[in-house]
Order: sequence, then structure tokens, then C-alpha cells
Amino acid sequence: MEITVKFPGNRRVDAELRGFTIKTDQPEKAGGENSAPTPFEHFLASIATCGGIYVLDFCRNRGIPLDDVRVVQKVVRNPETHMVTDITITIEVPSDFPDKYRDSLIRAVDLCTVKKHLFAPPRFAIEVAKAD
Repeated sequence: MEITVKFPGNRRVDAELRGFTIKTDQPEKAGGENSAPTPFEHFLASIATCGGIYVLDFCRNRGIPLDDVRVVQKVVRNPETHMVTDITITIEVPSDFPDKYRDSLIRAVDLCTVKKHLFAPPRFAIEVAKAD
């Protein structure tokens, strides 16, 4: 997979992949226009939406309606380092959600590929290449 990053102006940075453009920006207090989530917010959202696709598939495969199902992710940061210390993913289900599926649903969300990469991070290489 190749991702190309472009700089459309001010503090905006866009990533292009598979024909899509993922827009990022910085908050106004950081000199941006607050026109899009920050790159780190996209990263956190990727964890939540990754869990969400597993919830979606789990419920659809069992004929469970998704109307009253939500995934809520809460993030706690260390106040000194600003690094994330805790991420809690809560799957909110309606009162009539079958209890027999609770543990299975948690296990399904635990399969999230984004989350798995946090436990087995890739190697990073950073290079500078001059254009031809």
C-alpha cells in the first residue's frame, strides 16, 4: 500500500490512498483552521471504527438490528506527557440484546487489526529522496 501526503495550505495535510483523500488540520490554537480532525484524532478514530466494523459484522451475521447499537471510545491521556494511557471501548446495546452474545461481541471487537498493530508495532524507516 502506498499513501501520498500533500499540503493543500496553512496547517492542512492530506493523505491520498485508494482514490480517497483523508483530510487533516490543526486546531485554531495550533495555527490551523480546525477544518478537519488532526492526524492523531484520525488515528484514535481508526481504533474506534475498526472495532465498529466488527460490531457491525457480528450483529448483521446474527440478525441483530443496529438501530440502537453504538460504539463509544473514551481516551485518557497523561496530563504531563499528553500520551494516551487508557482507551476504553464501550459497546452500547439495547436492553433486549441477548446476554449470550456479550462475551462473543467483546471477543469480536478484540480482533481489531488497528488494535493488534499497537501490540505488534511495525518497524519504521524514514528516508529523504530527491525528485527526478
